[in-house]
Amino acid sequence: MMSPVLTRLTPLALALALSGCAVGPDYLRPANLLPSIFGSAKPAETVAIATNPAIDPRWWTLFDDATLNDLVDQALQNNADLRQAVARVEQADAVAREAGASFFPQIDGGAATSNSKASTKTSTFTSTQPQIRHSRSAALSTSFELDVWGRVRRTNEAAQAAILATRYSRDAVRLSVAGLVSSTYLALRSYDAQIAVSQETLKSREDSLALVRTRLDAGLISPLDGYQAEGSLAAAQAQLAEQRRLRALAEHQLALLTGNPALKIAAGDLRQLPLPPQPPEGLPSDLIEGRPDVLKAEQELVAANAGIGIAKAGYFPKFTLTGSIGSESKTLSDLFTAGSGTWSLGIAALMPILDFGRTSARVDQAKAINQQSLVAWQNTLQVAYKEVRDALVNLRQDGEAETAQNRRVDNARKALDLARLRYDAGQTGYLEVLDAQRTHNDAVTAMIATRQARLGAAVDLFKALGGGWRADSSS
Repeated sequence: MMSPVLTRLTPLALALALSGCAVGPDYLRPANLLPSIFGSAKPAETVAIATNPAIDPRWWTLFDDATLNDLVDQALQNNADLRQAVARVEQADAVAREAGASFFPQIDGGAATSNSKASTKTSTFTSTQPQIRHSRSAALSTSFELDVWGRVRRTNEAAQAAILATRYSRDAVRLSVAGLVSSTYLALRSYDAQIAVSQETLKSREDSLALVRTRLDAGLISPLDGYQAEGSLAAAQAQLAEQRRLRALAEHQLALLTGNPALKIAAGDLRQLPLPPQPPEGLPSDLIEGRPDVLKAEQELVAANAGIGIAKAGYFPKFTLTGSIGSESKTLSDLFTAGSGTWSLGIAALMPILDFGRTSARVDQAKAINQQSLVAWQNTLQVAYKEVRDALVNLRQDGEAETAQNRRVDNARKALDLARLRYDAGQTGYLEVLDAQRTHNDAVTAMIATRQARLGAAVDLFKALGGGWRADSSS
């Protein structure tokens, strides 16, 4: 049973702890000095979007490709980097729980037994004292720091910020993995499209070579046309081999990202993918404040700010409440009988008198760390803003380039058809056909590369915005 003294002092000690002020600055979020929107927009559009700056955590589904969705889901489940990030979150959560436990006293239980023999030859020994002494004891004890100056509160504040930072770091890894899988998959589909074009080119050049040989055997053309046709066929074969090699490497990369070493992806065509959704005009810049790396940087700033309070608490005395309650007797049978009870209660204070600037140095270190975290947060915001602007420009310009490339392909196809007709009519040499074939092949390959760049720019924009934007953002 708790003693009357302990009953009276415990509420007093708790009130003292709770009424104390937490030294050090409270966290105030720094001002965001970035422009309000990305690019120009009408005021009405800006307001409509800014009221709903949400992001889509499954942004890759906007490409409407079942294979891509399955690959990303596999990666988010099995990727090694992501699993490590999840384990770090679990570790940070345990650290935060440990810090939170400091608000409550730790109660320890102890029991002891001893037997001792006293010397009869000492001046303090008397015949009335027993020579053999027995002692049995059992007690509960505690030692609890009274958080008068808020050191424990600031420590817990820093721990909570640390776990949030770790969670946002996990989300950043998740976003990076999803982006890398999407980009690699789009590259693989680009190689599929290039392989399809190269196979068509190879078939066309094989047919052309057969025709050239027929005409050569008939003595209608020079052997030069035969050499040129065979060289053109060999170039197409080499191009096809290189594209197949690059596709295999992309497939291997996806196998690593998804944690599935035996991954095989059926052939497809980049040109069959739908165009990515276009972002509305005037995206608000505060969208990037939801990026995991930006949120992580801010929580690190919160933890660094709390560190100043932890350091400043060293200027003030540290109060510790100690207490114990238990029983003690000579024999085990009397350990819990009347009269065997013991208790103790005490409060200790410890304050540095002369530390030769150690505490001041710790405070200065904490302030410097806080300044570093502030600069890191500001830089993270600026980098995020730049990445969004870059992605918007790339997406817009790649779209215009793809339109031009489509026109180039159409004209190259018409030129190739005309060159074949002229050659078949004997109006020109085979060199003109080869040049037209090369031009058409280059045009189609460039168009596919531009399409891949456009889709890649969409992936970059989704990543830069921390996910994307709602479909109803412009409504």
